[in-house]
Amino acid sequence: MGKSGKQPTDPQGILLRRDAGQEFAAIRQSVLLQLDVLDLAYCVHSTEGMDAAGPYLQFRLDTKKVDAWAPGYDTLALSHTLQLDSGQRSAGLMREIVLAMLMGPVAFEFPCLEELVSAVHIRHNIARAARKTTLAFHTSQAERPEDCWTYKEDAGFVIRPGVSLVTALAKATQPEVSGALYSFSCYRATEYVILLGIAEELASCNPALYAQLQAFWNERPIMSGQFHDVFLREQGSMEEPLPPRYFVPGDRTWFRNPDEPSADASGYEGSWVIYMGDGLFSNFWKREQPFTLTDKCLEIYHWRNAIYLDEKGDKRINEEKVEALVAAARQDASEVERILAVMLRYREPRGVYRHGGCLDTTREFARWVCPGTADLVLPTE
Repeated sequence: MGKSGKQPTDPQGILLRRDAGQEFAAIRQSVLLQLDVLDLAYCVHSTEGMDAAGPYLQFRLDTKKVDAWAPGYDTLALSHTLQLDSGQRSAGLMREIVLAMLMGPVAFEFPCLEELVSAVHIRHNIARAARKTTLAFHTSQAERPEDCWTYKEDAGFVIRPGVSLVTALAKATQPEVSGALYSFSCYRATEYVILLGIAEELASCNPALYAQLQAFWNERPIMSGQFHDVFLREQGSMEEPLPPRYFVPGDRTWFRNPDEPSADASGYEGSWVIYMGDGLFSNFWKREQPFTLTDKCLEIYHWRNAIYLDEKGDKRINEEKVEALVAAARQDASEVERILAVMLRYREPRGVYRHGGCLDTTREFARWVCPGTADLVLPTE
């Protein structure tokens, strides 16, 4: 698996702080009541503690249950093991989200119970939106529904006055809403899906912040590195990677192309995806064919075998050839095993191509959003 990092022996789960005047007993009772609705309270341990930031209440899944349901923190089979049907049932998806968080190898910390509830809602929104998203693949062109969006030369695509941000995002990404397909890069597509999931929760839990977000997108979008800084937090690092198969529905992650020649082709440096639960990652170009981890590894591996030069002499990837190569590989179990041995390693740092695979060491997910505790702060200029 390449560099493995130091993996935790016990789950850290969810860590809740409290406001002045709050009693942990009341918070614990409220959390356990909600866990009971999900049929999880019986296998969750809750303990009080103190650290440099003050007192906390920690909830974590019983270690024996983690070992039985997700050995090695492999959450990809969690839905199948527990027959949650996360892809079709909203309740199953909610249960998978909470279960995966309760077995977190790094604690998911929240300043209050309300932020935890919103975090689960946002993950649910993102995973469901990713399942509905279908785009026209293009590495250099971009389009948006003209009744919702307009292009500003100095800013990018902004929403038209009077158009709901939620509506504009849904129309741009979901053909069942718009009746059309629009071109995106996979990175920008993940931004829209994440923003939609956050905006839907803000509309109900923090209308004032939603109004600010709506007004901001009338003027300019937040993109790329700034999007990450404003909307997302990140767990894991190159030095202390998360377990390789640990994912929570609603996570954004990057599968790196570890082959330098094909990584030079525009749009094929890697692949940004959303983990949707049920062992599946988003496929924004073919919604009906979401990726398993094996699927993603095979696809990215065979980019190296489908390079060609276009009429301008630029490197491109022949997607039809990739599909044919992947289909052929699937007929040979030993070939799949060989490819996975190459790809199922942690990625190397950007610019380094030696012995790394395609797995990222981190996961990205939404910041806090509730009134009084939100750390999602829009830029002032």
